[in-house]
Amino acid sequence: MNIAFLMAPKGVEQIELTEPWRAVAAADDTPLLLSTKPGRIQAFHHLDKGDTFPVDLVVPGGSVTDYAALVLPGGVANPDALRMDEKAVAFVRAFFEAGKPVAAICHAPWILVEAGVLRGRTLTSWPSLRTDIRNAGGIWVDEEVKVCREGPNTLITSRKPADLKAFCSAFTAEFAKESAGAGAGR
Repeated sequence: MNIAFLMAPKGVEQIELTEPWRAVAAADDTPLLLSTKPGRIQAFHHLDKGDTFPVDLVVPGGSVTDYAALVLPGGVANPDALRMDEKAVAFVRAFFEAGKPVAAICHAPWILVEAGVLRGRTLTSWPSLRTDIRNAGGIWVDEEVKVCREGPNTLITSRKPADLKAFCSAFTAEFAKESAGAGAGR
């Protein structure tokens, strides 16, 4: 199954892209990098430039029906830029409207705030987003990983790079459930 990874042209925290990417590939799924511009995205190791990665598709990158799930890596600049792009915000919102699972780590829930999809949902993030999440109607918790099944889809969130092992384990398990459900009569 195809898994969309959405990020801005620069500012993604590299390990929050590469570790989930490896987890998706290890689950025999196909990760696809979507961005708001073609070419390559520039990743960072906190504030220092990291590697670049090729963009597979520009948002909207087809229909949400082309993907089984969405992964939103963090970094401070990445989700801040995405939440200012109307096509990116609409793409994220469409996953929620379609009932597809979404995984977000660190600062990535900023785009979820902008998409207006957090009301009544329990999630975690980098601690500085706590007030934004609460103001958007979400319930913020300080946990390594949080799986929320409120609403039509599952939201899997995590706080920071140190939580990546738990995050990847949780979202790959949820994505596998989605795949099994899709094959069982959807």
